[in-house]
Amino acid sequence: MNPFFINPVIGLQSKFSTTALTAAAATASMQTRGGQGAAAPFMKLRLSLILASLGAVSAFGFNAKSTSVKTFRGQQGAAAPFMKADRGLSLDSESKFSTTALTAAAATASMQTRGGGDSKGGLDIPLMMYFLFWYIGNYYYNITNKLALKAAGGSAGFPMTISALQLLVGSVYGIFLWLAPDARQKPKVTMDDIVKMLPVAFCFAGAHSASVFALSAGAVSFGQIVKAAEPAFAAVLSQFVYNKPVSKAKWACLPIIIGGVILASVKELDFAMSALVAACIANLFAAFKGNESKKLMETEGFKDRVGSVGNQFALTTIMGFLMSIPVVLLREGSRMGEFVDIFKTNPVVSANLIASGLWFYGYNELATMTLKKTGAVTQSVANTAKRVIVIVGVAIVLGESLDPMKLVGCGIGIGGVLLYSVIDQLLAKKKAPASA
Repeated sequence: MNPFFINPVIGLQSKFSTTALTAAAATASMQTRGGQGAAAPFMKLRLSLILASLGAVSAFGFNAKSTSVKTFRGQQGAAAPFMKADRGLSLDSESKFSTTALTAAAATASMQTRGGGDSKGGLDIPLMMYFLFWYIGNYYYNITNKLALKAAGGSAGFPMTISALQLLVGSVYGIFLWLAPDARQKPKVTMDDIVKMLPVAFCFAGAHSASVFALSAGAVSFGQIVKAAEPAFAAVLSQFVYNKPVSKAKWACLPIIIGGVILASVKELDFAMSALVAACIANLFAAFKGNESKKLMETEGFKDRVGSVGNQFALTTIMGFLMSIPVVLLREGSRMGEFVDIFKTNPVVSANLIASGLWFYGYNELATMTLKKTGAVTQSVANTAKRVIVIVGVAIVLGESLDPMKLVGCGIGIGGVLLYSVIDQLLAKKKAPASA
């Protein structure tokens, strides 16, 4: 795929996104030279794929005032390419009339492309790209993360160090976007805002660290299946901690989710109790983070001061990295010299660690933007589809077990998650005609 293909689609024309990401992509390309043993086939990530994916992510960070973003978002701005062509061809005063006509035509075409206006069934190309690269980013994150963990010794190696350094990679990338001209506008948060973000950042760091440990201790597919049970944790917290009642219909879905996870665990060849416990802890942190994020967004003026979703995620990542440092020192600090030697001498660890950090930051920001542009039902279906793709795809690539019972449990559990997510909307639609 041409790394610049995505840029015209989402209105990127800044040279800084490509320049900055070239170094990161070059690191990932080391995998083609540093593949060792069984990991070699999976290490050959295309340079253009990483550039395209991270280029897509950069779209959300660029200054809303920049010409490139205006060109895409504005109906008249969407006609800029046509207007340029018109000015180049016009030789007399009549050019202004053709420009006006082309502007109107291009505005109509732009509305149809985005699915706006009166056009029904039009394609929202940027949204499709968000979905595409969200899925690609999540898929490759799981692969590169597992390869780095495995090469560094698995759960007995350096999972906390690797998880923290992944956040460091994302932090560096987020800071770069603030410093690069015509890139992301810096947030104008106050110290009070930072203090209110601490619970979100803490839960974010906890969820990430626990998730990485779970994936280091067991199969990626198994970890993903257990993580699919997050709604069960969210329901309990909402009901009993945050005093936000959960409907009876949603409670009825929880046994389906838990039953699916149990079935998948029975035939898991790579089962490890530590992986199960860590994945459950990750779910708990994620559920807390979701509730704390809602509270944070209700803070008066916070959205205006933070500026964008990208800024909020960058700040959360930076704070999460800083909070991870004490855990790293406590758990693996005494062996840090050993990790440094592994990082320097083993390209499988170094290349995949950096690549996984970029994939993690990228797909999370893409997911946030995707969910912001869609409704609740679309979000649920998309999340379900993503998890299925990751579980099956990664299991095939990494040679993990796909026992029929495990697949059945996976299907039941993820199906239960989807039902949990949409059950209230389905019942509300069913009641609406009756009341009418």
